Amino acid sequence: MNQDRLRFDLADLAEEVTPVDLRDRALRTSRRLGIQRAAATSAAVLVVLAAATGTALAIRPNSQAPVPAGPSVTVTAPPVETTPTPSAEPSSTPSTSPSETTGGGPGGDVTFGRLVYGPADLANAPSLTSTVRLQSWRPGDAPVRLLGLPYGPAQVNVSVSPDGKRVAWVETTGAVWVSALDGSGRRKLRDGVDDLCWSPVWLPNSEQLVVRLTAAGGGDPDTGVLDTSSGKFTTVTGLDGCHAVFAADGTLAFADGSDGTIVLTDRNGKTRRTVPGLGAKGSRYVSFDLSSLSPDGRRVALLRIDRNGTYGDAARELLVNAVLDTGTGKEVSLPLEGRQLRQVFFQPDGSMVIRVRSGDRYVVVLVDATGRKITERAEPSALRDMQIVSAGP
Repeated sequence: MNQDRLRFDLADLAEEVTPVDLRDRALRTSRRLGIQRAAATSAAVLVVLAAATGTALAIRPNSQAPVPAGPSVTVTAPPVETTPTPSAEPSSTPSTSPSETTGGGPGGDVTFGRLVYGPADLANAPSLTSTVRLQSWRPGDAPVRLLGLPYGPAQVNVSVSPDGKRVAWVETTGAVWVSALDGSGRRKLRDGVDDLCWSPVWLPNSEQLVVRLTAAGGGDPDTGVLDTSSGKFTTVTGLDGCHAVFAADGTLAFADGSDGTIVLTDRNGKTRRTVPGLGAKGSRYVSFDLSSLSPDGRRVALLRIDRNGTYGDAARELLVNAVLDTGTGKEVSLPLEGRQLRQVFFQPDGSMVIRVRSGDRYVVVLVDATGRKITERAEPSALRDMQIVSAGP
């Protein structure tokens, strides 16, 4: 029996008795052992101050930063190459034809943007310093090979700017880098940056990053805004959460590692709220990993875990098993057609790219802002061992 198929069958069986995929638990365990991650616990108070020239974040960390895993290697990427699209394999799960558009009306002009992929968390993953390629794919075209990065940052913290033009990452040495997607213009901005709990988070202007510095001498680490043009870092106070994501309107969401709540605030920091039903005493679920926030901040895609389940480690997890209304905490219904939800990314127009597993392959489904399915496409098999890291213009 094919070993890959056996793993998928066992994972599907596991999901019948627990909301968390056993395969994902095993992979997260392998990553935890391989990267030597430390848990990040925090109680967060966030103040985001609007300024005429940009957005400033007020952050006061009180938790110790994770210890870097080891050395990394910086490589120079060759020019962008086009990867031929493999022939499609038949799906074992009946579904709407990939070329069929469902419905009309408001969602009729919604299209897929460019999807950027990084390596998935695999049991047979290469070493942290092995060079891997990011890839981009616009459904209907062939995948395109992008810049090469060490496996560690490519898997746990690489971040694509909202305008889809640049990428930032933090190597295991603590150096934060930025470049164009094809690797051109690669620059190191500074050293001493946390590479686990805080991925470099792009502000909506695509010109600044929020990063957390590693603690010096056992003290509290500083978090603040890093300008990608000048390299200037401005320390601000108030946050100890992890895995923050911005919405286009300036709403910021982050995971509070102390109790598994998801916290949101506006760009002025005058309002602060949590997503109902997560983390609070008596709640069934917790969440420590969120991957995408709708442009208006009203919906969040995250990994929701039973509070008695396995929490995993402090590193970023882009696996999604629910989309929640951030005001009510209610789960948003998605047109999955019986298939397993794997990832969700909001596009700038409020539509969603939903990645589902169909048998032993993956399919991306385009859903408009009202929840109506527009179309779907089968992913090229070359992307199977990768995960989506952004859905942009």
